[in-house]
Amino acid sequence: MAEELLTENDAKISGHLTRSLLAVAFLSSFGSSMLYGYNLAVVNSPAEYIKAFYNETLLERHDEPPEEHVLTILYSITVSIFAIGGMAGALLVGKLVTKYGRKGTLVRATMLVFIGGSLMGFSRWFRSPAMVIAGRFVTGVHSGISLSVVPMYLGEIAPKNLRGFLGLVPSIHICLGVFIAQVLGLSELLGKEEYWPLLLSLVVFPTMVQLMLLPWFPESPRYLLIEKGNVHATITALKWFRTKGNIQAEVEEMQEEQRSLSTIETLSVRWLLRDRSVRWQVITIVVVNIGMQLSGIDAIWFYTNQIFKDAGIPEPHIQYTTVGTGAIEVIAGMLGPITALLSCPSIVQCFTIERLGRRPLIIGGFLFMGVCCAGITVSVLHQEEYAFMRYISVGCVVGIIAGFCIGPAGVPFLITAELFKQSHRPSAYTVAGCLNWMSNFTIGFVFPFLEEATGPYCYLIFCAICLGVAAYAIFIIPETKNKTFLEISQLFAARNNVFAEEPTPNTHLKMAMMNGYGTLGHHEEKIEGGA
Repeated sequence: MAEELLTENDAKISGHLTRSLLAVAFLSSFGSSMLYGYNLAVVNSPAEYIKAFYNETLLERHDEPPEEHVLTILYSITVSIFAIGGMAGALLVGKLVTKYGRKGTLVRATMLVFIGGSLMGFSRWFRSPAMVIAGRFVTGVHSGISLSVVPMYLGEIAPKNLRGFLGLVPSIHICLGVFIAQVLGLSELLGKEEYWPLLLSLVVFPTMVQLMLLPWFPESPRYLLIEKGNVHATITALKWFRTKGNIQAEVEEMQEEQRSLSTIETLSVRWLLRDRSVRWQVITIVVVNIGMQLSGIDAIWFYTNQIFKDAGIPEPHIQYTTVGTGAIEVIAGMLGPITALLSCPSIVQCFTIERLGRRPLIIGGFLFMGVCCAGITVSVLHQEEYAFMRYISVGCVVGIIAGFCIGPAGVPFLITAELFKQSHRPSAYTVAGCLNWMSNFTIGFVFPFLEEATGPYCYLIFCAICLGVAAYAIFIIPETKNKTFLEISQLFAARNNVFAEEPTPNTHLKMAMMNGYGTLGHHEEKIEGGA
């Protein structure tokens, strides 16, 4: 029945890009994803001022100046505690989205930004380095939640032919957030010693806009129908987001998935990891999410000024070079939509990610980043012999950023939503988010010491990781472009060995051979809920 329904309604489930879809995509990303990018880069410009503040306050308390390595450790904690907060937020995602919904979770999480922004903004007034670190942690918790929930929300409200484009809107805002932090950090703007607390606390303003407007938008239709069973609210939400198209076909597709999952509650992380029917999907999100953060991009974002200084760029020019890389990052992130608008009269189905697919973007992005990482090593090693090598270093940094924005920046979040059914998706985002943030923390804390120990050779580690992820994508990851969630599950069926009937963990649920997500047979007991 599932296959017949999908075949009959395949064309009908596709939808148009409406103003409502665009508005909710940009609004949810503006107050959440953009803050993630902003917080990644904002500590780069005022680094010396923050260290000086730590030095002053420690001197006042202990009557002697701290040693240099103590300041380095404190600043590394300031940078990397954001990732610890993100990991804590990622652990909460499964429970929050199940209880409050996708949009509801985003709205409630805004309170964290106001708390974190206030702590950082008043830290100098209270002469407290701990407030800076605590504020970074709290804003990290918000980013950990929103970094998973925003693509989950957009992936569920989008018709299948626009899921790729809407899935990249958050990554564009991440790039935009980095660029805004770099621009505001210029010495002519807020890059002065007296303004660094304000620079850190500006995150409250985009969140205020989101808090005022986002509650007026509907909840995810898939959440309303599959998890809440509210058909009326589902149809209302679909009418809001679609305006055109066959809403009934989408409702029927959701109901088919709901029937297949009617005996299963949302899986916990424990049962997700033990479920053999999604083994390769889990391995895939592990590889791409760890690879995304260990590709070297976090080292570029956190320590851009220091990298350019090591590359021999004159001190007065470093901040402008940094802003230039941010501008290129935004342009690369928007490359898909711009290319589409210029080259295709039909906007609906010609965004780059929907024309090329996910695999070419993620493979090409990681390969290009790997080459550029190797280029940094070579150029730094020979810049004493050849003066032009410093410009090669800058070009490679730009190349890493551009390569990241073309594919690895957004595709991992998108495919995390696409590879899993409704019952598995919250826990999948929890796993992906935790690994993402754990890798982020590792780079933020370890990179200064790694660079000190290995010099330019540290970029060869990033090169190997990028090439490894690209190889995995070539041989393992299938193309998910323009496919329903049911069809995507079939792509992994052979690799997961679920053609034959096989029970999932702690149940007697059967996966019928080649039946989409699998029509679930008789059961004896439910899987435990929660995340």
